[in-house]
Amino acid sequence: MNSSDLIDKAGHIREGEELDLEALKDYLEPVLGSNVALMTLQQFPGGHSNLTYLLGMGDEQWVLRRPPFGSKVKSAHDMSREYRILDALKGAYDYGPVPIHFCDDHEVIGCDFYLMNYIEGLVIRREYPSNLKLSPDQIREQLLNFFDVLGDLHSVDLVEVGLDTFGKPRGYVARQVEGWSKRWVNAVTPDTVNCDKVIKWLHDNMPLESRKASVIHNDYKLDNVIFDSKDPLKLIGVLDWEMSTVGDPLMDLGCTLGYWVQISDPDFFRDARTMPSDIAGAPTRLEIIKRFQERTGLSVEHFPFYFCFGLFRLCVIGQQIYYRFYHGHTKDKRFAGFLKKAHVLQQMCELIISGKITE
Repeated sequence: MNSSDLIDKAGHIREGEELDLEALKDYLEPVLGSNVALMTLQQFPGGHSNLTYLLGMGDEQWVLRRPPFGSKVKSAHDMSREYRILDALKGAYDYGPVPIHFCDDHEVIGCDFYLMNYIEGLVIRREYPSNLKLSPDQIREQLLNFFDVLGDLHSVDLVEVGLDTFGKPRGYVARQVEGWSKRWVNAVTPDTVNCDKVIKWLHDNMPLESRKASVIHNDYKLDNVIFDSKDPLKLIGVLDWEMSTVGDPLMDLGCTLGYWVQISDPDFFRDARTMPSDIAGAPTRLEIIKRFQERTGLSVEHFPFYFCFGLFRLCVIGQQIYYRFYHGHTKDKRFAGFLKKAHVLQQMCELIISGKITE
C-alpha cells in the first residue's frame, strides 16, 4: 500500500469559491513573517459548510478557513467561535488543529477567516478507500477509536481549559430542539418535505439534561477527522469546529449517530449514506453506545430521541444548503441533491417515531 495515495489532497478551487490571493499575500506577510510572493492557494475537496483552503509556500503549509459564500446562517459559521475553541483546547486535547491567526478585517477577502496548522493524513469520505487493506477486525478497531476520541473530548476539564463560562449548557436540549425547529422554518422552499410531525415529537419527548456539561463538537463525523496514513487505525486530527460549544454530550453523540448508517437499516437510508459506516466490521449503533458509556461513565438513555434529533438536525442542515442553491446563492451543483437527502432523513425520523426503528 502506498500511503501517499491515501492522503487527503487539496486541488483546484471550485467555481464561485475563489479568494483574492494577492490581498491575502499583502495581509499575511507580516503575520507569517516571511516573503509570501510565491504563495499558492488550493481548496480541499468535500465540505458543504465552511470552506477550507491550503496555502503553500515552499515547505511550509497552512490551512485557511472561511464561511461559505451566500450563507444566511451567521451563527453556524462563526469563525471566532471556532478559533477560540481550538485555542482553548491546545495542550488538553491532542486532536484539534493549532490555530495561528484570526482575521476579522473584511477588506481582505470579504469575511472573517483564520489560519491553522496543516495536519496531513487520511480522510475517509463516502466510500472506504479501496487501497486501504484492513480486515473487518481492524476496521472495527479504527471506527471504535473514532468514537473513543469523541468520548475524550467530552472528558476535557472545562475549568482547566477556561471554557467553564463558554456557551449555555443549562437548558441546552430544549434550546437545540427549538433552535433547529426555527432553522427548518427559515429554510423552507416550495418543494420542501413536511417535518411538522417530527418537530412535534421532538418537543414532546425531550429527556432531562444529562448530569454533565462538556465541550461538544456538534458535527463529529468521519470526513471531519484525519487518520494517520501510515497507521490508519490511529486518529490524529479533528476538523471543522465551527459548531462546537459547551453543552450536553449525549446530544453530541446523537448528532454523530445521525450519520451512522448500519447494515440493518432500510435500503433508502443506506443508499443515501455519506460515510461507509455499514462496511464489514463496523460497529452498530448499540455497540457504539455501550462503548461510549464505558468510556465516559455517562448513561445513554432515551436513545430514540437522540438518534431522531441527530437525523432531524441533518435534515435541517441539508435544507439550508439546498436553500442556498434554490435561491442562486451558490453555483455548486452538488447542492441540488440535498432536497432528496432531506426527504430521506425525514423518513427515518418518522420510522423512529413509529417505533419501527429502535436501535
